[in-house]
Amino acid sequence: MSVTIKDVAKLANVAPSTVSRVIANSPRISERTKKRVREAMEYLGYHPNFNARSLANKNTQAIGLVMPSSADKAFQNPFFPEVIRGISTKAHEKNFAIYMSTGQTEQEIYDGVVAMIHGRRVDGILLLYSRVGDRIISLLQEKKFPFSVIGKPSKGAEQITHVDNDNFKAGMEATDYLIQLGHERIAFVGGSLDLVVTIDRMLGYKKALGDADILYRDDYIVQEEFLKEGGREAIMGLMSLQTPPTALIVTDDLMSFGIMGSIDEMGLSVPEDISIVSFNNLMLGEFAKPPLTSIDIDIFKLGYQAAGCLLDQIENSDQEAKRVIVPHKLIKRQTCQRL
Repeated sequence: MSVTIKDVAKLANVAPSTVSRVIANSPRISERTKKRVREAMEYLGYHPNFNARSLANKNTQAIGLVMPSSADKAFQNPFFPEVIRGISTKAHEKNFAIYMSTGQTEQEIYDGVVAMIHGRRVDGILLLYSRVGDRIISLLQEKKFPFSVIGKPSKGAEQITHVDNDNFKAGMEATDYLIQLGHERIAFVGGSLDLVVTIDRMLGYKKALGDADILYRDDYIVQEEFLKEGGREAIMGLMSLQTPPTALIVTDDLMSFGIMGSIDEMGLSVPEDISIVSFNNLMLGEFAKPPLTSIDIDIFKLGYQAAGCLLDQIENSDQEAKRVIVPHKLIKRQTCQRL
């Protein structure tokens, strides 16, 4: 049986109207009373329904976005503003608003999703990432709450609506391009192995090396955050090896910018000393020095399609799970050179 506002009032020894005023953060209620009521809400697991009063059909006309990390860190990478631009374009077409997770830690993000679901703050949830063993996906499946994912789910992908690139194929193509230029000492710089996108691109990289009879080396594999600082850390370690790589596959443009800056500080140059193929094809890459060779994954379309899939689920609860693959394309610029 669900917890009601009367249950909270009884435990906090206040009137139900007082609980309502605490939920609305009324200045007429003392901080001491607010604290007591909120503790009672937390103890009972009560989640206020912010929309039931104003929407008889319980349709909030809003979707929730869940970031892979705190928003302030995620927004350091231009991938997220661009994918959200795609999401918001589709949401606007359907007159839906966007509600974004704001937690600083994984636990806070998870708690925020719980509040979105139980408080009925949104009609569906869109995850902007796919992580191995993600308990948010398990929660959404358990609650049968509409959701879609940008990225391939690590388990049960055929039962989960998701939008992705063929990252295995993209990893192969990036590596093949460098092999065709004569490179054999090719390193892979990726994000966390908790992220499915890193795993798929690395598997494609391994497959391309194997097909070309090139030895796979553990010391040529580096995992860092998708930030400039992550790129700087990666290249320092790789270039200090006894046999450093002549080329890099970097799974994010922002990391590539950090790498290029560090290479320049070392007195080396791209592509004369080391070639780079990157991912995402951010606008900044075109204006880098030299302009960055990158795989365009059509970030805007990833967001637009994912939002469309989620809105289809909200409109039709019987909608079957979909898998949408957004095409990628290698954009050849000036960070690669024949060995």
